[in-house]
Amino acid sequence: MKPPRIKAVLAGSLLTLGASAVPILALSGAVSAYTDLDLDQCLVLDADDFGASWACPGYKGYPVMVQEGDLRFSLRYGFNVDKNDAGFQTLPPFNELGSTLEWRLSNASGRWMPIATIVRYHTADPETGVNKGQVLVVTQIKEGDTCHIAYVDALANEDANELARQAADKAGDFSCMTDEVEVIGAFEAY
Repeated sequence: MKPPRIKAVLAGSLLTLGASAVPILALSGAVSAYTDLDLDQCLVLDADDFGASWACPGYKGYPVMVQEGDLRFSLRYGFNVDKNDAGFQTLPPFNELGSTLEWRLSNASGRWMPIATIVRYHTADPETGVNKGQVLVVTQIKEGDTCHIAYVDALANEDANELARQAADKAGDFSCMTDEVEVIGAFEAY
């Protein structure tokens, strides 16, 4: 009869240890959360022959503004986008957004807050207009200083998602006014 009791005590100790280890690991760095980026589920703010804009839900209601103009997309974030970001930022070739937005979250302020996003842009061949490239665009989310901080070619780099997460985890140290967007790894997307 003693072995089952020992197993139960040991299992209870491991469960307790496991439960406390998870938050400690999560507190040691950034974590990811994911939201859908489905324009059919967003509110159309404006649309005409030259472009459109949508308001979409982000992580826990964090606002995401999607804009399209000249067959290129841009994302803006926050409750006051006009003061918060660098404006319409996109990639040079015609492009489309991927369907998932990865949010990098930090608990540095005592609660999980977005510090960056990663979104896949599908880029078109300039000759044919057919999608041929994929770029992971890393955007810093910082009040008054939100902008693209890194580009990773998702097809040319085997570890593209990890490279994009590493770049996103540096968010907050980037100055949108003075720093240049970093191209990480091999880049053949356009």
